[in-house]
Amino acid sequence: MAPGFPNADNNRPLTDVPITRCWTAEITVCGATGDGVNTMETFKRHLATDHLLVNLKGRVVSSGFVTILAQGVKFALTLASTMALARLLVPEDFGLVAMVLTVIGFLRVFKDAGLSTVTVQREGITHAQVSNLFWINAGLSCAAGLVVVASAPAVAWFYREPRLLAITLTLSVTFLLTGLTVQHMALLNRQMRFKAIAAIEISSMLASSSVGIGMAWLKGGYWSLVWSQLTLSVVGFLLTWLFCGWRPQLPTRNSGIRPLLSFGVNLSASSFLYSLTNGADSLLIGRFYGPGPVGLYSRAGAMIRRPLEQLLSPISSVFLPALARIQAQPERYRRTFLQAYEIIALPSFFFTGLILALARPLTLVLLGPKWEQAAAIFGWLTLGMLFAPLATTSSWLFESQGRGRDALLTSLFLSSVTLCSYVAGLPFGPIGIAFAASISCVLILLPFVYHMAGRSGPVSTADLWRGFFRHLPVAAIVFVATYSAHPLAMNFGPLIQLLICAPIGLAAGMVFIFFYAPSRRTAVTLFEAVQEFRKGRNLSRV
Repeated sequence: MAPGFPNADNNRPLTDVPITRCWTAEITVCGATGDGVNTMETFKRHLATDHLLVNLKGRVVSSGFVTILAQGVKFALTLASTMALARLLVPEDFGLVAMVLTVIGFLRVFKDAGLSTVTVQREGITHAQVSNLFWINAGLSCAAGLVVVASAPAVAWFYREPRLLAITLTLSVTFLLTGLTVQHMALLNRQMRFKAIAAIEISSMLASSSVGIGMAWLKGGYWSLVWSQLTLSVVGFLLTWLFCGWRPQLPTRNSGIRPLLSFGVNLSASSFLYSLTNGADSLLIGRFYGPGPVGLYSRAGAMIRRPLEQLLSPISSVFLPALARIQAQPERYRRTFLQAYEIIALPSFFFTGLILALARPLTLVLLGPKWEQAAAIFGWLTLGMLFAPLATTSSWLFESQGRGRDALLTSLFLSSVTLCSYVAGLPFGPIGIAFAASISCVLILLPFVYHMAGRSGPVSTADLWRGFFRHLPVAAIVFVATYSAHPLAMNFGPLIQLLICAPIGLAAGMVFIFFYAPSRRTAVTLFEAVQEFRKGRNLSRV
């Protein structure tokens, strides 16, 4: 059993269910087979996980590369959409929608309530338990949507912007749609069905981008962004229910969900604090500086945040189920985690150094000349590229080990410090907030995350710091080489500057990694994983 979760009599692992595949291609609903027993056995296949332990490394490697390929497609879609919309719309359009999304983001955590992680992390879980969790998610999402509707006038009053009333009412619909997919998506993650997840996410993003760009082309203004968000939720809901054959039963009593809810409450509180902190910067900028500066800040942040989210979220989805399955094997757990941690740390340092040196030309190429004021904001936020992946990877230790209380305490500290940094930077505008937040992330927040994550379990704080300092020189080398190339390109336009400086930085970084043993070993590990995936080796042990 996972630590912190007392077992219930009706919550034993489903080891008696014969499994020949992770899932069935056929979508079966209650009564569809005409045989209640067969239907229940079909549903149990979505819950059992013992079969995943066979060839776990092979599953993780193949899942990881499916995820990476999917993220490549999503990144291309995001990049194309960002470049098109930035040229068809003005910063104020983005600022109006960002104001509403900031407020909605505070409540969006309640659609999940930490219960998706419970479904993924729990070693043994029943159909009745997941069904009850589904109805709880649905009820909370509906309640949160109603709160958004009721608060719409207050949102318009707070920002002193009447156009926000209609935007808020429209986007409130997304709460119910996304809440109805929480447990279905959790089951897809639990069964490591990452091809299905990739298909859902890419299709939803393609539909959303198409609607947004099409409406912007037709002079839809900020409404093109609103309907893009709505399309993302609608298509995601339909495809998730199509790909996941599990269907909930009616709520039942005595299903043994009390310990699941306890863990979910801690994670939910932790996530709420994160969302509150994550949106407070835009909230303050919008209240004191208006929609234009919010648009500049939100686009600069999106150029950092969206690629990181698209990379880290699915990677977490791959490794969290794997770590949860081997939490009873400490040495195997530690080895698996540290290997993943260093594979993420190396490119994080590499690209932080590169992008920090290219902040201005990269902003102008992606967003266009009217967004030049966002370049300085983007440059300071680039330091978040160090904090976000390393902190997210460390948080796997909380979630895979069932350490909800530690996650909550960590979020309390991170939220307090981050809010203080926003207030400290507010008098200096969006640039001041970006500067203060980034400095606090690197100097205060990351050390605290490492301390909390490593104080219990097989992975220690010293293990995390060794991985950090092992790859820190890579960021320094790449930054110095890239920035030193600026004089060669200073008389050219932004695109030419990128084409001259970026290859120099990339080449310097790769040469350094080749001669620097610690980073070279990590790069070799990544290369070997690529080879294993390509050759389809049947690896049964991590």
